[in-house]
Amino acid sequence: MSTQSSVLSNISQVLLRNSELLSANTPLLINLTGDSFIESYLAEYPSAKISCYNTNFIDYLAISNKFKTKVTSCFASEYKSTQKHDLVIVNFPKSKDELAFTLAMIAPYLLRDAKIIFVGEKKGGVQSTPKLTQHFLQSCQKIDAARHCLLFAGIVNPDSLDIPFMLDKWFKHYQLNINDIDLTIASLPGVFSQKKLDTGTALLLDNLPKMMQGKVLDFGCGAGVISCFVGKKFPQTQLSLLDVSALAITSAKKTLAINNLSGHVFASNSLSTVGEKFDHIVSNPPFHQGTKTSYQATEDFLKGINTFMKNKANITLVANSFLQYMPIMKQYIGETETLINQQGFNIYYCQNK
Repeated sequence: MSTQSSVLSNISQVLLRNSELLSANTPLLINLTGDSFIESYLAEYPSAKISCYNTNFIDYLAISNKFKTKVTSCFASEYKSTQKHDLVIVNFPKSKDELAFTLAMIAPYLLRDAKIIFVGEKKGGVQSTPKLTQHFLQSCQKIDAARHCLLFAGIVNPDSLDIPFMLDKWFKHYQLNINDIDLTIASLPGVFSQKKLDTGTALLLDNLPKMMQGKVLDFGCGAGVISCFVGKKFPQTQLSLLDVSALAITSAKKTLAINNLSGHVFASNSLSTVGEKFDHIVSNPPFHQGTKTSYQATEDFLKGINTFMKNKANITLVANSFLQYMPIMKQYIGETETLINQQGFNIYYCQNK
């Protein structure tokens, strides 16, 4: 396969180096990015009926907008299909639990001799593929190492295919008591703070405004911890929660329901799908995209959020101390203060101009 490497990720380049492995009638691509890999694939195998499953809203939009008719795209916490796949390419996830979840989820949609390819950056844990897939695959071999990535391939074990998938069994639940407020958190694999409250969020919850009412936006909501705390402490608020991850969105909806709260939970690329104005913004914003450090979504959020803030609305944000968010907040929102600097985190507070 020939293609321009400048518009391909390292992972896509490694896949295309091994084009003989990619021949398939009904391939399923899991969490591949929206680069030009699919164009290259279709150039080599034009009759392939490609399905793409993405838990990242940005990648889903990129693929679905580019291939409106040639590719079946899915953005959800659970993959479902009317067809069986003879090949699956998995972009190795950041979490081992998420890998197990993904394999269990796709099992009902695989042909009995389906080929599974795992590809990922070395620093992302992909080298543990043989060990992590030994019960799912009949065999797993390392095929290639290039561009700081590894590629493994194997054939599915038919015994793995007859196990029904039940999403509810994959939620991890844990209890929190924060300032005498009891919460139950439900979280799917791969969601930030899946098993316990993280330090940054704990500090944020200790430094929220003394009074909150009206509309609240939780940017990068994860499993919904911040919103549920706000909803319990300030029952007169109306909650909106956004995240880029389908797994986070489903987790947040579950967490709200368990705690007898309601809220509008939705997917967004930064602020792309936000359509109303808020009295309060709260956030422990992400700065990782998979295994990569990425500040773009949060910087875009801070530069654009003022448009969605009511007059004299406020924003409370926690961030690692090394992240330079204060100058952006001052420039685009208003005078910003550091409420605390503790345990490697800053809490920033700003009321809009």
